[in-house]
Amino acid sequence: MNKLLKGGSNSFYIIWISVVIFFTTFVIFPLVCIFLQPKLSDVLLVLTSERWHKAIINTFFQCVCSTTLSVFVGYVYAYAVIRGKLPFKKIFSLFPIIHLVTPPFVGGLAFILLLGRQGFITKTILGLDVSLYGFWGLLLAQVLCFFPIAYLICCQTLQGINPSLEQAARSMGANKLKIFFTITLPLSFPGILSSFLFIAVSVLSDFGNPLIIAGRYRVLAVEIYTQLTGWLNTGVSTVLGIILLVPSIVLFIFQNKLLKKNIQKIATIGGKSSNNSSFYDNKKISVLFTLFCSAIAFIIVAQFLSIILGSFQKLWSVNPAFTLNHIKGIFSYKSELFNSLSFAFISAILSTAIACVTSYITNRTSVLGYKTLDVVCQLPAAIPGSLFGLSLAIAANMIHFRGSHFLIIIAMTVSYLPFSYRACTSTIVQIKKTLDDGARSLGADRIKVLTSVILPLSIEGIFSSFVYNFVRGVGTLSAVIFLVSFNTPLSSVKILNLAEQGDWGKAAALALVLTLLTFAILGIGKLISNKFRIKIWNNN
Repeated sequence: MNKLLKGGSNSFYIIWISVVIFFTTFVIFPLVCIFLQPKLSDVLLVLTSERWHKAIINTFFQCVCSTTLSVFVGYVYAYAVIRGKLPFKKIFSLFPIIHLVTPPFVGGLAFILLLGRQGFITKTILGLDVSLYGFWGLLLAQVLCFFPIAYLICCQTLQGINPSLEQAARSMGANKLKIFFTITLPLSFPGILSSFLFIAVSVLSDFGNPLIIAGRYRVLAVEIYTQLTGWLNTGVSTVLGIILLVPSIVLFIFQNKLLKKNIQKIATIGGKSSNNSSFYDNKKISVLFTLFCSAIAFIIVAQFLSIILGSFQKLWSVNPAFTLNHIKGIFSYKSELFNSLSFAFISAILSTAIACVTSYITNRTSVLGYKTLDVVCQLPAAIPGSLFGLSLAIAANMIHFRGSHFLIIIAMTVSYLPFSYRACTSTIVQIKKTLDDGARSLGADRIKVLTSVILPLSIEGIFSSFVYNFVRGVGTLSAVIFLVSFNTPLSSVKILNLAEQGDWGKAAALALVLTLLTFAILGIGKLISNKFRIKIWNNN
């Protein structure tokens, strides 16, 4: 056993076994159950039915379009902020981040309030009786939802490009356009491709936006839900889920390979970058960048305003009289709010703790199966949320387990593990291993090294992981839609039900409360993180 653990203690062995059992029970076992569920007749039905052919084509066409446009918008916005000469650059840089931490269902609800048949823009301002439900509405909603991811990734890539390369090309007579296409864009390609792969997986698993906005434009994520809840057709639902899983796994593999290559490339081409490098000082280009970023910022602000105004209007776009009834009605949803907050809090603690321990095992030890743990811990990133929720429900049914509270927490925990794992790993790899060796030479075992050296120095990444997981858990929808019951109502599901019933005021009020709670938690987490960071710096 000592040989297996290479110096590990019994306590470390227990933790290692616990991690292995966790992933085997809550990741591998549910996936095995989902593959064992469909019958041959279910597979043949899906493969021969024109309805499912159309849903599959719609899903992948929508994925390509939404992902491409999201990456384009995110890259242009990032380029304008990093390389452009924008007024109020710091303010513009905040809008995508604010939008990213907003509960995901807010975008879909705001879309209906602004651009639906009774929308403020479509009916009140333009006087149109039109419906944007379907492909174009879904495309717009998903681009607004996912472009902040591309923005953050491309910002990091652009900041990592040494501006002296562009300056050298400029001194040799190259014009701005040629410099962009021969230097900046090729060096940005790893970030563009990474954001494309990440967003593509997110679009494939997106559930809330298609359910609210897609209308008759069928996509697989919604059809998985419809077949199980509407028709009780578990076999067809699982076949559709497996079809959705295959491209997600392929994208996940490419993303992981690209991530490992980028680490080496950054060390090769990196250098001291200058965030103050406003390369494009041309007034026309600066105006275009400003107009582009202003339009995106205006749309984000309009979404928030629609939620706020919708919470205080008697009947959206019909009777705009001021009322507090919707806000007062929030008290009738105490169970939904309590469950959402408590489940998200518990799952954030669990996912962060498991990610920290797993990251330590995979990056600081050579125990049996540490490479496999690295893959399995990131695997949930490739599993569409609705499919994972379905797999948990099927697995629980097979063993006759009925604890919906527990299943919802596990679904949240596993869904956000990949982010926590990457956040913890990126922090741990920056800590010199000589600190571990020094502590071990003084008699500390692996558990002591983890608790007294690694965790204190990783506190910033740990808090970032916790805050992110809590924020996303509060508004989670796809991973828990199959697990909620009468005894475990959630705010996100309630908002979805209210929106489907056309009760926009109550839906907006509940969404507003959750959004405010999200920002409050984010602010508190940021303050705590800053205090710990200052404390660590002072100690050093």
